[in-house]
Amino acid sequence: MIEIHSAGIARIPFLEALLGASIRRGRGPTGLHAGRPDAVAGWGLRPSAQAARRRAARLGVPYLALEDGFLRSFGAGADTPAVSMVMDTQGIYYDASRPSALESMLASDRDLLEGIEDDVDEAMALVKTHRLSKYNHAGTACPPLSAHGRPCVLVVDQTVGDMSVTMAGADAATFTELLATARREHPGALCIVKTHPEVSSGRKRGYLTHTVDDADTRVLREAVNPLALLEQVDHLYVVSSQMGYEGLLMGKPVTCLGMPWYAGWGLTRDRLACERRSRQRSVRELFAAAYFHYSRYLDPVSRRRGSIFDAIAWLLRQRAMAERLPRRMICVGFRRWKAAHVRPMLAPWPERVLFVPDMRRAQALEPGPEDALVHWSAGAPEALMRLADRTGCPMLRMEDGFVRSVGLGSDLIRPLSLALDGRGMYFDPSGPSDLERTLNHARFTSGELAVARRVRAFMVAHGITKYNLEPGRPVAWGSSGREVVLVPGQVEDDVSVRLGCGPVADNLALLRATRDACPDAYIVYKPHPDVSSGNRRGALARGDLCGLADHVEAEASVVSCIEACDVVHTMTSLSGFDALLRGKRVVAHGRPFYAGWGLTEDRMALPRRERTLTLDELVAGVLLRYPIYWDWELKGYTTCEAVLHRIVETRDALERAGRLKSLRVGYARRQWRKLDALLRAQFAS
Repeated sequence: MIEIHSAGIARIPFLEALLGASIRRGRGPTGLHAGRPDAVAGWGLRPSAQAARRRAARLGVPYLALEDGFLRSFGAGADTPAVSMVMDTQGIYYDASRPSALESMLASDRDLLEGIEDDVDEAMALVKTHRLSKYNHAGTACPPLSAHGRPCVLVVDQTVGDMSVTMAGADAATFTELLATARREHPGALCIVKTHPEVSSGRKRGYLTHTVDDADTRVLREAVNPLALLEQVDHLYVVSSQMGYEGLLMGKPVTCLGMPWYAGWGLTRDRLACERRSRQRSVRELFAAAYFHYSRYLDPVSRRRGSIFDAIAWLLRQRAMAERLPRRMICVGFRRWKAAHVRPMLAPWPERVLFVPDMRRAQALEPGPEDALVHWSAGAPEALMRLADRTGCPMLRMEDGFVRSVGLGSDLIRPLSLALDGRGMYFDPSGPSDLERTLNHARFTSGELAVARRVRAFMVAHGITKYNLEPGRPVAWGSSGREVVLVPGQVEDDVSVRLGCGPVADNLALLRATRDACPDAYIVYKPHPDVSSGNRRGALARGDLCGLADHVEAEASVVSCIEACDVVHTMTSLSGFDALLRGKRVVAHGRPFYAGWGLTEDRMALPRRERTLTLDELVAGVLLRYPIYWDWELKGYTTCEAVLHRIVETRDALERAGRLKSLRVGYARRQWRKLDALLRAQFAS
């Protein structure tokens, strides 16, 4: 049990997983908790951590110094949660005045590479190849420094008051000396002064921010990739910045005027000495010590303790999404609650997501080819489409993803996935869509197909579908040996029904067509959750069902119904896809996205769908490549597998607490929840 006293530390997502221990906050109402904690944790050497240090001393337990890891996150600041952390029981790595767990490890006789040599080499290669650093929002590039054949030296600034400066034996004068030393030792060279990312973002001040550009000096204030910058320089000058170690990683000579953790081991040119550091260590050994043994990582999929490779995969996913998304997302005609839900999912930078009420306001923003006009669903207004054509601005249609949430979108439950389509929309078979193109032409890797099999098995095992509202329990309908046919109802004014159906275009027509096709079958009709809740159209009167349905299932989940049936007859319902995942026959009376690929019995022609797919290929295209998945706690783009885990955790927790039913029944309660969501959206805007 670790005790913490900081509200900031308490807000770190999945702290218990990172620390590997349970957490309790502060002291109890009587001044003491029952039982003594195993340790008290605080944030590094900050003054705010002094109370935690005193508390640990009074209790006679260790003080744990916490800090961000060396591969922290995509962006800087508290709004971007960390996926790595360090925990030190002796000191902290940037405090050269006394030993730290990292320093003790490096000073020992321990073989730091034993058993992990291949992993260290792989991780180092990934960091260098993908140019990964503590913060990774600046992309992978750095503009050419234009030294015009001269040597180029880099002087790294840091933030004023940073503890890593003072505890490395340095102060403001050291930075003045740093710049002077670089100029003196490299006369005629171009001297680049690099500001800290948090100075570039406007959060903090730097020691060398006021340096003036001249013929031999350039202050690099914009955010650039540190490793891409290092590739262009000949020598690196630092006080205690982590960029010094990254310079060593890139094979650059590094001069240190302070005593950072990587100095004193025979790799850097040091102006200060530390008697405790007498061993020679290699760059690989430093990497193994700092990035493997000293750092802790979160697995964003399981939300348990992970590895450096989990953190690297997360950071690369954020960067890939940032590079894929347009410069600005201009969203037209969104309701405020929907805007509040989708804004974080559309760009890592909130200022690049703009919501306007109509086409006129969109036009005033002067959209161009690097932007995107975004409209909900398939039916964008003609005026907006003309604006897109006139300006060369791409048009994106947006919809919920196929695995959305625990709870209905019509009840204003925020989504975990979105579909963004630049050609059409997956439910509109009248024209091509990005999904259709992927399914027609993509070549899926063996790795993707393995993930698709894993995803399908997980969804089947845990009964996952789009909304995940209804209890998963076995059903027995008393079919007396007859073939059981499931007919999932749909929202009759849903755009997928309006655009994807022919002669069979409502629930009653679907039931009639099913009974005509299966006169002796036991037919189970399952109303759509949005219809059952009263939010949408499509309810059938009991009298209409006579002779068509043998049973109306209002309680069990659609997944339980699918598992209990032999065949599913549907118009365009996602339940048909759920049935395919579970190995059931599916008869499609409309033109859903999963029909036409050789896996369904189709009642309508789908001429653009040109090839036969395996079920794993369909799953890979539909669930892995097409949607965007979002993690609301880690505030970043995640995977289908991670979202599936979140859904199971949320649904099971609600069911244990007896609250799952309240998400689908109780009109007044649901309306109150909607009002709360609307008010939050109003204040957020």
